[in-house]
Amino acid sequence: MRKVVALGVGMTKFSGKQDKTAVELLTEAAMDAINESNIKPKDIQAMFIGNALSDFCEGQGQPHAFAADALGIAGIPANRYEGACASGSAAARDAYLWVASGYYDIVLAGGTETAAKMGTPLATRTFAMFSDSRYEYASGLTFPGVFGMLTNLYSTRYGIPMEKLKRQLAQVSVNSHYYGARNPKAQFQKEISIEDVFNGIMVAYPLQLLDCCPFTDGAAAVVFASEEKAKKLTNKPVSVVGIGQSSAGNLASQKEYLPRLRAREIASKQAYDMAGVKPQDIDVIELHDCFSTATLIALESLGFFEFGKAAEAVEKGKTKIGGKIAVNPSGGLKAKGHPIGATGVAQVYEIARQLRGECGERQVEGAKYGMTDTLGGDGGTIVNLILKKG
Repeated sequence: MRKVVALGVGMTKFSGKQDKTAVELLTEAAMDAINESNIKPKDIQAMFIGNALSDFCEGQGQPHAFAADALGIAGIPANRYEGACASGSAAARDAYLWVASGYYDIVLAGGTETAAKMGTPLATRTFAMFSDSRYEYASGLTFPGVFGMLTNLYSTRYGIPMEKLKRQLAQVSVNSHYYGARNPKAQFQKEISIEDVFNGIMVAYPLQLLDCCPFTDGAAAVVFASEEKAKKLTNKPVSVVGIGQSSAGNLASQKEYLPRLRAREIASKQAYDMAGVKPQDIDVIELHDCFSTATLIALESLGFFEFGKAAEAVEKGKTKIGGKIAVNPSGGLKAKGHPIGATGVAQVYEIARQLRGECGERQVEGAKYGMTDTLGGDGGTIVNLILKKG
């Protein structure tokens, strides 16, 4: 397997509603990534795109094919990946593999979504398709409900009183908004307080409005190239050194492990082993904080903190820049936004820029290793990537 470099990255502004289509957003992000890579669109040999909901958002299938045409590269292989919220990460993982295998030298991975256009009722219904449609959705369960239940289970399993846990969860959201306020591409660029979280409406006990990520429109892209090609094109290489992906069935089938998500433990171990690193070697991570509880679950399953200890770690500031592990300096899904198909690629965008030292006041100084973590559904698809400076 050849060494693969994340050559150039691009990302649109994430927002609550965009006038542009998913194809237009993807084309914008892709051109930024292509220009940053010092290549031309014709140099792209294949394109893999994460997109979950264009059929429902816009009545538009095949956004990958239309985006290739819009970029002037119709005729190349262009595929669409659907892995719920991990769609973009799955596309990026496979793009990496095609270059690492030697079959292609330059591949573009991207993701795009205009979920906010659907409005809350339809968006809620379509998001719920990524749980079990026969049993979970039919019983009234949506993802806020899933993570509300996991929060209650987390409290019980680890003996943390709910009122204490709610304050710790609120700190997760406060941290996300602090960094989002410093990210010009974030959907929410405003700091919040713990009291703001507590004053929000209840969504699914104990999760309140500001514990939950928003519906978002946006796109992101990354160009992967072989090391040989990259040497001629960039003096700030960022290499992909580890990948992992795992899957799981519906929530009931995972009951033996909950609130842990076993698929994440499997996927992250693959990535760590391939990269030859351990959790303590990671300097910065963009993890899947769709709900504040999801941050705690991810931090523990990824090995950064002992099970049941992540909430306390957040409260003590160990997940801030300068702490044990810098978590979501982009603002994460919570503040940066969550356009499903684009989320995983947007995580790669942030990590690449962090490792290149381009993130200004939210820069993690001296970052050498960065990691992405994307969760699809209620554990159905999980993808992890590890990137290294140089």
